[in-house]
Amino acid sequence: MAVNSTMLDLGTVAPDFTLPDAAGDVVRSIDMYGVTGTLVAFVCNHCPYVRHIAPVFARRAEEWAAAGIGVVAINSNDADSYPDDAPARMVTQAAEWGWTFPYLVDDDQKVAHAYRAACTPDFYLFDAARRLAYRGRFDAATPKNAEPVTGDALDAAVRQVSAGTSVDVEQIPSIGCGIKWKKGNAPDAGGTGIIRLS
Repeated sequence: MAVNSTMLDLGTVAPDFTLPDAAGDVVRSIDMYGVTGTLVAFVCNHCPYVRHIAPVFARRAEEWAAAGIGVVAINSNDADSYPDDAPARMVTQAAEWGWTFPYLVDDDQKVAHAYRAACTPDFYLFDAARRLAYRGRFDAATPKNAEPVTGDALDAAVRQVSAGTSVDVEQIPSIGCGIKWKKGNAPDAGGTGIIRLS
């Protein structure tokens, strides 16, 4: 079932995290922050909404990195129930799509809770001061429509953030597959719903 992003409040300070990548190497968010801003994307391997944009996301991410934006992707899905999202598959899938940015594993789903992530893909763009400047869709394309995959909506916001100006792009919620929560861990099923990470 398709789910919309929760649209975390603009101005929210980026929650810090320390997560392993698919190979098990530990990555800290503080090392991922870009000079002009940072994009945190909640994604996974199997979701058709992610697969629909993945190659274009790869190209856009390289452009954004060149503009000083740090880019990191996080997979928070329950890999026990959805083995296509297991770390070993993440390595293969990222290579197939041409993703060169870190692709991290949020096994206990605490980071997804901290960001109030709801779907894949779910995008959070922070400015140089690590305050949320844009959250919403990549573009108007979905697997169910004929819109071209361009990333233009997110790209317009990235360009403004990287230039140090206010984001005036219309912020429309992202839509995608709901995050696959572990039993009892969904926000409406006793999940923490926290913003701060210990």
